[in-house]
Amino acid sequence: MGRKVAVAMSGGVDSSVAAWLLLRQGWDCVGVTMRLHDAAGDIQDAADVARRLGIPHAVLDLRAEFEKEVMTPFAEAYARGDTPNPCVICNRRVKFGALARLVDADYLATGHYARICWTPSASRWAVRKGLEAARDQSYVLASLTQAQLARTLFPLGRLTKAEARGIAEEQGFANARKRDSQDICFIPDGDYPGFLERYTGKSYPPGEILDRAGRVLGVHRGAIRYTLGQRKGLGVSAPEPLYVCGKSMSDNTVTLGPNEALFRRELVSDGWTWGGIAPPETPFRALAKVRYRHAEAPADVEPSPDGTVKIRFDAPQRAITTGQAVVLYRGDTVLGGGTITAVL
Repeated sequence: MGRKVAVAMSGGVDSSVAAWLLLRQGWDCVGVTMRLHDAAGDIQDAADVARRLGIPHAVLDLRAEFEKEVMTPFAEAYARGDTPNPCVICNRRVKFGALARLVDADYLATGHYARICWTPSASRWAVRKGLEAARDQSYVLASLTQAQLARTLFPLGRLTKAEARGIAEEQGFANARKRDSQDICFIPDGDYPGFLERYTGKSYPPGEILDRAGRVLGVHRGAIRYTLGQRKGLGVSAPEPLYVCGKSMSDNTVTLGPNEALFRRELVSDGWTWGGIAPPETPFRALAKVRYRHAEAPADVEPSPDGTVKIRFDAPQRAITTGQAVVLYRGDTVLGGGTITAVL
């Protein structure tokens, strides 16, 4: 392949440093920024960095694709009672999907803290963890296909965040000290219920808060406002700490229980993408991770002919949540990832 690379520039420090690193390595770079929603306020920052680097910069309007592939499924998942991870979906279907198809380049690069390797034993591409454990983003990249990985570059995979900020300061990037985004990009204020009510035009009425025996403890403010494992903001007084351990969207109830009620051993998952290994047909052992900030834990993995995968942990895990991604690792290599559809 050639040496032309499109750098997905979000306006943040990481993608800016990724572009600088690739230029130093002799790549022919062009900056591209996705307009994903109406509140896209970082486009000018990306354009300023591209201008400073002396590379072309283009803005691609992907609002229609983003709404179809990310925002609508996000709202539908919450309505079912799931807790989705929109970044996982966006990476596969929009950033490394629609964007990669539109750019005239040999490769697409991003500022993710992860690495890509070729695994000769399986003859496949795989995502590997970034070297700084606290910044590793391999979890949200586990859904990338072999075709996508084959033309993707992650220049920051061997850097720490401090090193990336140091480079940005040395190069005089205005965004060198820009704060990392902590919320979903299309809900910058973190008000998920408010977004869902505006987006769907629906209201989410109050309902009963129950204990595990079905006794009424109080009234909730709309079931979508509560997530598994939540302790704060429940509005219920009790002699011991209580946590959300279940909710029923059909009955409009939220169920509370003690911390130990949150631990489960088995899950079922679907929608798998396999990375470091070919799609498996027989059970095997791996480390499994059920949330972005969750430590992976040893488990038995049992694939089914219908494409679903059952995972049984050696030790119970806290607050396994439907809608979240589950990612399998062997060492620092991603074996594959899917979506949790049931907790047993």
